[in-house]
Amino acid sequence: MSGNETMSLFDEDVPKKSATGAVSVGEDLSRLSEDELKERIEALTGEINRTQKELEQRSTIRNAADSLFQK
Repeated sequence: MSGNETMSLFDEDVPKKSATGAVSVGEDLSRLSEDELKERIEALTGEINRTQKELEQRSTIRNAADSLFQK
């Protein structure tokens, strides 16, 4: 360890945030602050919206293909 680094006995107990901000489903929520929980909800809501848009796009493409090939 270099002279500028300090290590706490509790460092390994602190949940590590993902560098990408990714949310891991099923992770322990008990150690997150209220702000972190709100950020998590925002991230999950954004992912749900993104997934729903993808599903809608696929449905639109499938419906167009179905109508083309049913003629």
